[in-house]
Amino acid sequence: MEIPYQNKINKESLKSFVSFLEKEKIESCLMSSGQDIVLQYFRNNKSKTKLHKVNSCTKSITSCLIGIAFEQGLLPDLNTPIVNYFPSLQQDKDDRKQRITIDHLLSMSAGFDWPEMGEWNGWPQMIHSPNWVNYILERPLNTEPGERMNYNSGCSHLLLSILQKVTKTSAKDFAIKNLFSRLEIKDFIWHVDPQGVNIGGFGLHMSIQDMQKFGYFYLNKGRWGKRQLLSEEWISTSTMPKYLTYEDLGYYGRHWWVSDELLDR
Repeated sequence: MEIPYQNKINKESLKSFVSFLEKEKIESCLMSSGQDIVLQYFRNNKSKTKLHKVNSCTKSITSCLIGIAFEQGLLPDLNTPIVNYFPSLQQDKDDRKQRITIDHLLSMSAGFDWPEMGEWNGWPQMIHSPNWVNYILERPLNTEPGERMNYNSGCSHLLLSILQKVTKTSAKDFAIKNLFSRLEIKDFIWHVDPQGVNIGGFGLHMSIQDMQKFGYFYLNKGRWGKRQLLSEEWISTSTMPKYLTYEDLGYYGRHWWVSDELLDR
């Protein structure tokens, strides 16, 4: 354990917190105040450099990349129907699918019957399909697009499929060029589906140090050093509470879980 700024924090509280981390067998924990690291805890030396599977934190990075593409004019309107990118939807028997927009994907309000938080127990069944994008698009709708939020890693995956279509490169390479290289994130793994689309909902492995960089980047309203990499407006909009579907988890914005404390801002 390293405590770089011991004079600024309560040592006894930190000891108690570290005891909790040890009891719960947490691999690593990093606390920062602004950009300053105030606590580093690693269960062992391997944890210091391990690339952790960050699971659904991948979704927030997906949201960030969509924001960058939007601000570069690659996605000029978030209200664009996704049928523009997936023309097979024109042949679907349910014409409501033609009203699903990019923003519906961001807010997970596309309307798909997708029991990821229910009978699937957190495992989106697209992982067993030879074509994940087709599996998602072929799922039936059980609500009108935009009516309510339903947790859906498929929406995240469609977003990166769209990103790869408009950038004509992989989401990974787009991230390296426009985000990771600027945050000095060099070592990571990003898995792909059978068609080579980077997994938008849970595919990333990153170090805890690089996760802290990304968190600080958002807390700093899209600014890194002297550069504004993402607008304050995008960050404010994507982290604004939009739907309350799961009261035990809180509100959902655009690929971010957010506190109801933000409702008054």
